[in-house]
Amino acid sequence: METKKPINPDRIRKVPRQFTWIDGRLVRDGYLQQCSHEAAALYLFLITVSDVQGLSYYGDKSVCKQLSMDSCLLAESRVQLIQLSLIAYRKPLYQVLDLAPVNLVTPVRNCPDTPVQSLGQILKQLGEATP
Repeated sequence: METKKPINPDRIRKVPRQFTWIDGRLVRDGYLQQCSHEAAALYLFLITVSDVQGLSYYGDKSVCKQLSMDSCLLAESRVQLIQLSLIAYRKPLYQVLDLAPVNLVTPVRNCPDTPVQSLGQILKQLGEATP
């Protein structure tokens, strides 16, 4: 069996002083499989900006700007992460939680002002918008 060697030995990752190391159980325990891409981006953002206790005070407007998402998508992503027990949230405070055993959860849309649309409806709207 071949021994793994770093491709760039001068750039071997070290555990930083901040709370930013990503736990491999996110993949092994199936957390990421249960997240939308937007929820995964929100989680990555939160673990990057959180302190050693996993706490962050980033407001919705700032998070939306950083992740290029609207407030509805942010709310949906936050609900997914809460349901997966990855974060806790009490406005304006986020807490990234220690990973616990996974319970499979169905993502929930939590934005009543944005109706759910079928793929056909979306494609029809796109066709109407094309000159």
